[in-house]
Amino acid sequence: MEHPINFLSYSDRFASAGQPNAEQLASLKDAGFERIVYIAFSDQERSLPHEDRLVKQLGMEYLHIPVDFGAPLPSEFEAFAAAMNRDPDRKTLLHCQVNYRATAFALLYRVLHQDVPLPEAKAAMNSIWTPNAVWTQFLLDVLETNGVDPNCEGCDWTPAEL
Repeated sequence: MEHPINFLSYSDRFASAGQPNAEQLASLKDAGFERIVYIAFSDQERSLPHEDRLVKQLGMEYLHIPVDFGAPLPSEFEAFAAAMNRDPDRKTLLHCQVNYRATAFALLYRVLHQDVPLPEAKAAMNSIWTPNAVWTQFLLDVLETNGVDPNCEGCDWTPAEL
């Protein structure tokens, strides 16, 4: 299977990636994915027109939570986590345009809902990108709001300059 850009598998039930094309969506279905969650705006340059319809025609669940790259909100992450927690065994691909937003949401979900150690989740995110100041602050705020100390061995939160 040709994976979408920056595909990252966290487990046999959860992965994140950048924007898949129509053929990749069909391949994801063939690989057992049951749910696609898209967390960017549908009018992005790289967006797949009618992705929602294509996913539904393939027989998968589709969830769209538009997240502004310049202003992510904790409530958007909470909506994603609530959807995941309603059916945690459903094989899910979380995606955005290039897997920046998605890896950040995946870090939070894995740490807060799957008990993955923060250094492990952060290393996975950093294999794709180092968040800028906006996303670093977002991550720190959500972690702290949920009682997770972001200061861990190997966790450098210095934002990237994008």
